[in-house]
Amino acid sequence: METVAVRSEQLNLPEEIARKLKGKEVQFFETKEGILLRPFKDSIKEARGFLKGSRFSSKKYMHLKKEEKELER
Repeated sequence: METVAVRSEQLNLPEEIARKLKGKEVQFFETKEGILLRPFKDSIKEARGFLKGSRFSSKKYMHLKKEEKELER
C-alpha cells in the first residue's frame, strides 16, 4: 500500500475526478479488477476538534487518568 499526494500533471484522470483529488493524498491498491485509488484518511487529522463544545478538556482528561492510576494501586 502506497500513499501519495496527487498533482494534476502527474496523472491523466478525467477532469472532474482530478479536480476532486487535487492536492489530496490517495492510496493505491491493486485488486483483481485493476488499480483502486482511495483518498487517504488520517484518523488523527479527522479526529481533531471532535470534542469541541463537549466540555471535555485535556485538564479534565489528565485528572481522570490520575484518579484511574490511584485506583489501580
